[in-house]
Parts: sequence; structure tokens; C-alpha cells
Amino acid sequence: MGIKWIGRGYRELKFSEMNQDSWAELQLYLDTCLVPFTAMSGTQSPVEATEALERLRDFLDMVEIPFKGRIMTYPAYHYTSSEMSMTLNTLSTELKASGFKYVVIMSADGSFVEMDIPAADLLLSQQDLNQKLEEGTIARHVGECIRELWRK
Repeated sequence: MGIKWIGRGYRELKFSEMNQDSWAELQLYLDTCLVPFTAMSGTQSPVEATEALERLRDFLDMVEIPFKGRIMTYPAYHYTSSEMSMTLNTLSTELKASGFKYVVIMSADGSFVEMDIPAADLLLSQQDLNQKLEEGTIARHVGECIRELWRK
């Protein structure tokens, strides 16, 4: 997925350049952690895996681009398992313990319908949203969900 960039005034800061001092300084502004979840089973061919990553990238763009500067995207969690709810819940708890106020998990292909992840503040699944919303309204809905999270 590549390195994510965080806007900081006129200077751009790479995720990999974050150190303890810069994290302490930026933590007030970067209060939301975005966890990409590819939800692959491991049975995908290389072509299918690439397509899944591209779908996830495009879905993440709905949050990363308009909310740049307040959201930090963490490395993706790529594979699903029978313990996925517990895994993502534990990850969310640990990310909050590390200093994030909000944890948002996003997946283009995975569904959160059967999952219980109470430590995450927002679960966004493009697959689930496609079943509920018209195609052209998903980006607006995702943006509204993020803004509503921050208003709480």
C-alpha cells in the first residue's frame, strides 16, 4: 500500500519518520487511527490480491484525502480468520492505549455484520454499504460518519 503521508503545515511527514517527540507533538491533531482491513482468506491469486488492495486503497481515499492531517493510517491487516473480531478488538484497544482517541477500521471486501468489535469507534465496510446505499452516496455517507464520530 505504500507509505502514507501526513500533512503538517508546509512540511510533509512520512509515517516512517514518526518518532516519540514528533508523536507527542502531533498527538493532539492526529487523534484518529485508521486501520485498513483487506479481509483476504489466503486463497487469492496474485492478481486477485492486487485487485483487493486496489479496492481497499480506493475506499480508504474516501477518508484519507478529505481528512488528511487528523487521521493516521496504520499498516493494513490483510488476512481474515475465525478469531477476527477478537483480533481487531484487541488491536483497537492497544491503539487507544498508545494514544489514539478514535480507531476506525475500514474494509472494501470484508463485512463487519457478524463481528463484535466494541473497542473500535467506527467500522466501515464498502461491501456492507453497497447493500444499503446507492452507489454515488457512499463517499458522502463515509464522510458524515467520520464527522459524527468526532462530534461525539
